Amino acid sequence: MASLICGSFAFDTIMNFEGRFSEQILPDQLHILNVSFLVPTLKRDFGGCAGNIAYSLKLLGGEPVPMATLGQDGGVYLERLKGLKISTQWVQQVSDGYTAQAMIMTDKDNNQITAFHPGAMNQAHLNVIQRSDVAQIAIIAPDGKDAMISHAQQLHDLKIPFVFDPGQGLPMFNSQELKRFIEQASWATFNDYEAKMLEDKLGESLSSLSKQLKGLIVTLGSEGCDVWVQGEVSRVSPVAAQQVLDPTGCGDAWRGGLLFGLERGWSLERCAHLGNHLGALKIAHQGPQNYHLSDAIRALLV
Repeated sequence: MASLICGSFAFDTIMNFEGRFSEQILPDQLHILNVSFLVPTLKRDFGGCAGNIAYSLKLLGGEPVPMATLGQDGGVYLERLKGLKISTQWVQQVSDGYTAQAMIMTDKDNNQITAFHPGAMNQAHLNVIQRSDVAQIAIIAPDGKDAMISHAQQLHDLKIPFVFDPGQGLPMFNSQELKRFIEQASWATFNDYEAKMLEDKLGESLSSLSKQLKGLIVTLGSEGCDVWVQGEVSRVSPVAAQQVLDPTGCGDAWRGGLLFGLERGWSLERCAHLGNHLGALKIAHQGPQNYHLSDAIRALLV
């Protein structure tokens, strides 16, 4: 079963700050903020939500079909996808802009500051889902605003069930747009901060929202995640990481586990359990696409 992954491709420049942001930023001086952080390590990686989710799902043995847009500098990303045997059928390359770029700085407490240039992602709406045989399941991950709205509508019209996962893109949407996503989607996922923002914007509780979906999952980082089904919540226990090196892409690794389970008709609790293992595996590696499956995770796939 193929999973259509609507989201971004990006090049991630990842920097590590050996101190704490909280020790460098004065809360009462934010109106004149002017700070500089020394970052002894810097690495450029393949990233973007669609790329990271596709990488995770492919490792698990799933069939990812990313739908995303690359810029004039995206040839090297295309070659990487082909090398990983990930479909490029729905990947467009535009000549009048750069591939999206994320500049990510992480402090010793794993807090992050990110500057993001969308680049070619702003043209992702040019990709149109026109056939119902593209995939049996899909995810709307962070992407250009127009693309997220149009792709959700297209999936809904074609009766392809999908996960709504706006991530850091959630603030782009007003309450009516978010309500429409919830109406169209089969499942939704948020981290705890995004979930609170969603409740505030819609004036509805997670319990109420879950009754409008097959299920809603809230990831809680080191505390695991909450799975909401028809107003009832259950906690899926966290998985301890062997070490904590880089949180970049942990959520996307988790999403790969979610899609793998949904492809196979697993319960949401089992999907989330696999996702928690993948997130813990990823955080022990630098960069969003540089980890490989452990024996413990392979055992969960049987």
